[in-house]
Amino acid sequence: MSLFRLKGVRTPHRKNTAQMPAVRMPAAQEVVIPMSMHIGAPATPLVKAGDTVCVGDVIAEAGGFVSAPVHASVSGTVKSIGEFLLTSGKKVPCITVVSDGMMTVSDCVKPPEVVDRESFLNAVRASGSVGLGGAGFPTFVKLNVKDPAQVDTVVINGAECEPYITSDTRTMLDRAEEIEEGIRLLQTYLGIGQFVIGIERNKPECIAKMQELAARNTAVKVVSLPSVYPQGAEKVLIYHTTGRTVPAGKLPLDVGVIVMNCTTVAFLAQYVRTGMPLVEKCITVDGSAVKCPQNIIAPVGTALKDVFAFCGGFREQPAKVLYGGPMMGIAVVSLDAPVIKNTNAVLALDEQEAKMPSPTACIRCGACVNHCPMRLDPAGLSRALEREDAAALIKGRVDLCMECGCCSYICPASRPLIQQNRLAKEYLRKKKAREEAREKQKAEAAKAQPQVQQEEGKQ
Repeated sequence: MSLFRLKGVRTPHRKNTAQMPAVRMPAAQEVVIPMSMHIGAPATPLVKAGDTVCVGDVIAEAGGFVSAPVHASVSGTVKSIGEFLLTSGKKVPCITVVSDGMMTVSDCVKPPEVVDRESFLNAVRASGSVGLGGAGFPTFVKLNVKDPAQVDTVVINGAECEPYITSDTRTMLDRAEEIEEGIRLLQTYLGIGQFVIGIERNKPECIAKMQELAARNTAVKVVSLPSVYPQGAEKVLIYHTTGRTVPAGKLPLDVGVIVMNCTTVAFLAQYVRTGMPLVEKCITVDGSAVKCPQNIIAPVGTALKDVFAFCGGFREQPAKVLYGGPMMGIAVVSLDAPVIKNTNAVLALDEQEAKMPSPTACIRCGACVNHCPMRLDPAGLSRALEREDAAALIKGRVDLCMECGCCSYICPASRPLIQQNRLAKEYLRKKKAREEAREKQKAEAAKAQPQVQQEEGKQ
């Protein structure tokens, strides 16, 4: 039996905004744009306080190979270069721009000249594109494969398996032509021969729309997927769309696959056509505390308080606000937190919906094991962490945990299993760092010993 077959959980869909095309909100009075909105090195600011910027201007360059440039999302004046506290607790540089309300487009915004693989990849990098499904991996790095012949399939993720979120649904319904053009660009300039679009069955309109696209391109296939969370996880999606299993510790590339979010594919087509870089994001705004749930298009850097205000404010004071969905979303500590490149939803939950149940003793039922997509033993890993048994955590492959939250969701004792797995990973990282530091000290001491002996001999 496959690693992923019949695993996961069935969550309520709550796709309340699926029939709502995205509405573009006006620019807020100011935006705060973090330099780290992607996996990898933060971008390096190129502007200073007092500079005038227009929409699309490059305001920060990529800080390394695994990085992405950042562009102004509004026109106006740079207020300051400061620091922003990420939800991970890490501080990164940020650029605050005071909007002039004009949204003047930069003269630099023009369609790139794309004639071959190199120029296409250069355009992808210049666009500032990152994975728009939530992961935020720089698109240029993902597509810049050393051996192009290694990849024969692109899996396009239209699963959108988390409750509430419908921003990708709107991309498939409203921007199908751009998805089609994005596929053509990947075909033409990267030479990839097969494209598989995976969509959960609870989105029949999206399936029909993408099947129309597939009818015009024999390289494209649409796969209707069971509505089981986490259907959109990379390795799960690859298995259910291609039948290929990504081995433990390996990447999709190792089985000839690149996975791209449907909105990322659409954005690449938009950029090549217009030259407008990634400066805005379609996001779902929903949750029990939101007065008028809807899909909106907001400039990157827009504070969540402004996003919620555009949606009519709150029915009641939210008890929790999340970036993303309720399964893998990350709680924000302040409504001053901005929309970033990989934000696909923001949820505001009332007290009843946000309240965490009190955990009780593990009853050894095995539900967490039976529903884990990676076939881990979350309860066993939790016990290993409690006794600080690093060997058991390594043997139990806690490193393979994708943090989907199925274990905590299905646990009848309401155990915080996903949180324990995260703590276990951090415990192993810190333990490894301490061991490496000790080894370094020993090596330095051993290296210094002959010098000390030599000096003593001279005396």
